[in-house]
Amino acid sequence: MLFGALEAGGTKMVCAIGNENGEILDRVSIPTETPEVTLPKLLEYFQGKEILALGIGCFGPIDLNESSETFGYITTTPKLAWANCDICGYFRENLGIPVGFDTDVNGSLLGEATWGCLKGLDTAMYITIGTGVGAGIMAGGRLQHGMLHPECGHMLLPVRSDDHYAGKCPYHGTCLESMAAGPAIEARWGQKAETLYDRPEVWELEAHYIAVAVVNFIMILSPQKIVLGGGVMHKDGLIEMVREKVTRLAAGYIQTKELADMDSYLVLPSLDDNQGIMGALKLGMDRYQQERK
Repeated sequence: MLFGALEAGGTKMVCAIGNENGEILDRVSIPTETPEVTLPKLLEYFQGKEILALGIGCFGPIDLNESSETFGYITTTPKLAWANCDICGYFRENLGIPVGFDTDVNGSLLGEATWGCLKGLDTAMYITIGTGVGAGIMAGGRLQHGMLHPECGHMLLPVRSDDHYAGKCPYHGTCLESMAAGPAIEARWGQKAETLYDRPEVWELEAHYIAVAVVNFIMILSPQKIVLGGGVMHKDGLIEMVREKVTRLAAGYIQTKELADMDSYLVLPSLDDNQGIMGALKLGMDRYQQERK
């Protein structure tokens, strides 16, 4: 059986064809321009591929409430050309197949939970730290949505006393994304993150803010494992610094076998950066099974 997968990002759209085993058989990358320019290119890729369903992991915010008139839409995104875009409806209408839909970071979580390091767990998190910060949450074996979907990147954080950066978020000032995403690193230090790898003070502060957020997530959600992905986490040694700070900040309050083995608890992605497209594939597979019932 063949399924389509679309990882819809703000700078590029990754399209792929795969099978029920999670094997990616073909893929292309298409620049994200306006919907009028980009959507027909995506459609052309999927047409004639004999896919049974399409899964979309999408930047947001998006509407995941199936009783809503705007279910399947990209809604109040800062990527203004895509605001109020019925991305699911476009593919349902033009391909005539089921379309699964969720956030891009929930897609990455689903990829890891199906074929990667989160397999077999029922409560877990995937946090991506890159151009922005987002998180996918799985509880009781189900991706969590609620009234919208988790917006963990906008968790408010206390500012460390020696940090005089005012934050970048126009809504919340000193939220996690505003203090720890790639653009925040550049704004605080005056250089892009990849040019700062030899500056230990940059990464000590970065690890601090990530660790504060992770400890908050541990206390609120009690996940069995947390994955830290995204471009910022490519910095060698950063994951080890975060683990050390999480252990110290948690202060021994929670005594579990998971937290006793921090190297296995707080981890990097395990699917060679394919977790997002593989998760989108699984979204399509799940929607196909759901509509067959």
